[in-house]
Amino acid sequence: MMTQKPETTIHDIAKALNISASTVSRALNDNPLIREATRKKIKQTAEEMGYRPNVMAANFRTKRTNTIGVIVPLINRHFFSSVISGIEHVAYQQGFTVTISQSNDKFEKEDKIAHTLFANRVDGLILSIAMETQTYDHLKLFSDRNIPLVFFDRIVDEIEAHKIVVDDFGAAYRATQHLIDQGRKHVAMIGGPLNLSIYKNRQDGYCKALKDAGLDFDNSGVVNNSLTREDGVKAIRKLMKAPSKPDAIFCANDTTALSAILYLQENGYRVPQDIAIVGFSNEPFSEVVTPAISTIKQPGFEIGKKAAELIISQILKKEKTAKFETITMPTELIIRKSSVV
Repeated sequence: MMTQKPETTIHDIAKALNISASTVSRALNDNPLIREATRKKIKQTAEEMGYRPNVMAANFRTKRTNTIGVIVPLINRHFFSSVISGIEHVAYQQGFTVTISQSNDKFEKEDKIAHTLFANRVDGLILSIAMETQTYDHLKLFSDRNIPLVFFDRIVDEIEAHKIVVDDFGAAYRATQHLIDQGRKHVAMIGGPLNLSIYKNRQDGYCKALKDAGLDFDNSGVVNNSLTREDGVKAIRKLMKAPSKPDAIFCANDTTALSAILYLQENGYRVPQDIAIVGFSNEPFSEVVTPAISTIKQPGFEIGKKAAELIISQILKKEKTAKFETITMPTELIIRKSSVV
């Protein structure tokens, strides 16, 4: 049976070089009191002996782990993966590591992840809440102990923290107005759960655009669900059975927009001639499907960078942030073939 080699310590390095352990420690921490040649020699010996710095012990001294927790609903959504890239870009430059988890839009999973990250002593948490989340004790765990939180996209009004959102109301208004400008009179909507402010704001923007154009809002023309591929199919089926069939649909994400287009094509409808479609998020597939999907572009990478900057500045500050801000990032309507004849 192989015996496990014991972990190399600074005492082992000191013994090998016949110097004091404190000199080794200072050299490994780049203390300028130690001569450059001595530092090089000590570092080289440490590497040869397979020395690993004891991060846990160092963290114990600084009371920091230099780790940021990130919880997103779905990693495979382009918007969330862009945000993660932005967070990592800034965190890496500032010497922080990032622990990424996905809630799969389930409250129970989000709750468990938050407790695990808390127990692992992350220095801060950046998140976008799950569709199912309606209670926030697992997040108050952080705010109650002054562990910085930054919310993005799907935020929690009840918790004081920095928040980064896009102008969901304005984006939905522009998307709906674009469909009305194409001469559409029955604009339906496939929306998300209204317990999340982003979907409520998108629906409000849609309703306002109808009102401003003098078009009637019809309850049967709006379907709210979890916005998955399957939900998109169910929603479009329902809308096509409504007394007044839509001639345009604004979808609160690109996934349901794609579902709607595929369903309509399979059932003999032409997009955009019979029914025009606009999505939301600018997923990579929206550009390559036929017809290419008109959509709203969100600045995911920039949101991630901003979230990381906000959380790191709070971590390094130590004292409680006096004033939290909600930052609204701009969006862009990208017009493609799915909405213009």
